[in-house]
Amino acid sequence: MGGLIKYRSRFIVWNGVFSSYSISLDRRRSETRLLHAAITKLKPPLLVCRSPSAPSSRARALSLRARSPPSKPSSSPRASPRTPPSSRISPGTSPPRRAPRRTPSARCSGSAPARAARTRSTPSSPTSPSPATPPPRSASSRSSPRAATPGGPTGTRSRPRSRRARGSAAATLYGACGECGDARRVFDEMAGRDVVSWTALVSAFVRGGRFVEALAVFGEMDVAPNEGTLASALVACGRLGAVRAGKAVHGWCLKRQRELELIVGNALLDMYVKCEKLHLARRVFDRLLVRDIVSWTVMISGLVHCRLPSEALELFNGMQTSGVKPDKVVLSTVLSACASLGALESGRWVHEYIERKGIEWDVHVGTSLVDMYAKCGCLETSLSIFHKMPVKNVSSWNALINGFALHGHGREALVYFDRMVASGLPPNEVTFIIVLGACCHTGLVQEGLGLFNLMNNSYNLSPWEEHYGCMVDLLGRAGLIQEAYGLIKVMPMTPAVSTWGALLSACQAHGRVEFSQQILRHVHELESSGSGFYVLLSNLYALNDRWTDVKRVRGLLSEKGLWKEPGSSLIEVNGKTSEFVVGQTNHQDMDAICAVLFMLMKQIHLDAL
Repeated sequence: MGGLIKYRSRFIVWNGVFSSYSISLDRRRSETRLLHAAITKLKPPLLVCRSPSAPSSRARALSLRARSPPSKPSSSPRASPRTPPSSRISPGTSPPRRAPRRTPSARCSGSAPARAARTRSTPSSPTSPSPATPPPRSASSRSSPRAATPGGPTGTRSRPRSRRARGSAAATLYGACGECGDARRVFDEMAGRDVVSWTALVSAFVRGGRFVEALAVFGEMDVAPNEGTLASALVACGRLGAVRAGKAVHGWCLKRQRELELIVGNALLDMYVKCEKLHLARRVFDRLLVRDIVSWTVMISGLVHCRLPSEALELFNGMQTSGVKPDKVVLSTVLSACASLGALESGRWVHEYIERKGIEWDVHVGTSLVDMYAKCGCLETSLSIFHKMPVKNVSSWNALINGFALHGHGREALVYFDRMVASGLPPNEVTFIIVLGACCHTGLVQEGLGLFNLMNNSYNLSPWEEHYGCMVDLLGRAGLIQEAYGLIKVMPMTPAVSTWGALLSACQAHGRVEFSQQILRHVHELESSGSGFYVLLSNLYALNDRWTDVKRVRGLLSEKGLWKEPGSSLIEVNGKTSEFVVGQTNHQDMDAICAVLFMLMKQIHLDAL
């Protein structure tokens, strides 16, 4: 699901220039800097919050006229008719005191209406002097030239706060466009920083994929983080797999507040799921007082990702009981769980639910349905849904081709591979793993060699270790042991245990016991990190009749606490899925199962005669 918490940046530009501005990740650098320049060049008068009790247009005109430079005295002894009587200077009186000169920092700038708005901080009264002779400011007013108007919240907004808001908006803007360096530069140039500024920088690094820098900035914060900061930090921890750092953030949240907020709780769920700590994720999920669709989606997808499809279906049933309606994302995840279990009835129920509720199909829902029906053996239904899909991507074609490959229809898989290429959609690495596996299970050696060479020559795709493993298995099944061994020696990466295991199985199948000695020398050079290494080594010793070494290796496997996951198979009967494990003897219907198997073996024996 990858990506579960999505952010859209909205920037409010003051004075009604724009109501909102949405930024997408593919914007060019030039557009970003032009918008930043536009925000930076906004003058402080544009940021004035106008009071409801604004003076009339006549008062603003008088204020502007009072601020204009004095005109030359008239030759007539009469006073100008434009001069108010209260402003005339009578003989014997001292001239009015001139207002102190304003400093450049406190000087008004901008348009005429904006300068007139600044005069609201000294409202006129019946006993106050006329606008032509402003009264002297008191000591308090001289010390704080940016004092707010008596209107309180409706007064003039301070200039540092406005600059900080513009800087935070610019940092968020650069982060949304992936320009982390420019976001850091804007942040460093800010004189004052609040939690919004820090959150903008942390989220910018997270959006840009620089998760280490995001956590470093989070550690440098000198203010208390908010929900957005914590969510961004937890996303970085999840992407890095830094479960210890995520636990530290979790502990900080528990110390500050008893109950987790929904946004932080969902971010914690996502972090623990990405770190594959499902028991901690389930603990957080159970303690959430309120769960939305995101909470259920993260938990269900985490169980499916960690190969626990049965638990995912149980949780989906609990989601329905809670009253939360599933969306397309949850239904696609549940269909993946049904495909893993082979639960055809559950998958059909989800399909009917989609049709009954009128949920719009997209490429993800269609691909999940194709994959579910194909893995459950309903190839005709899968093919029918595939043809009904209005839009198909690479994953859709891969799901259909994989369905043919799983059920041994290698030729049909290659046919639809050719149709995919003819449609103009280039295959990816997963597509070639699927078609090489189809060739392997049907013995199409020449076709497999041609596809392997086609990867690099036509599509410029470098083979993975899985591609080499498929080719080794393909050549080994065909009895070309020496060719498979030669391919392993020219691999650009270290062969995995599974690759050597495929070659060993080919040696056993074709009676090449002497060749296993060469494999044994290479296997000793591998790192013994998992149980697969010891199982392979034990099989090699058994193939060479070295039973003492077999016993020693199996003892090491037990001492290290490693175990090999046994083979299993799933079957659904009357809507109930049953799992059978190799060596299992405690099934409730074991007697009936053994009786049916005996009848089948007898029928096979009779058909062979």
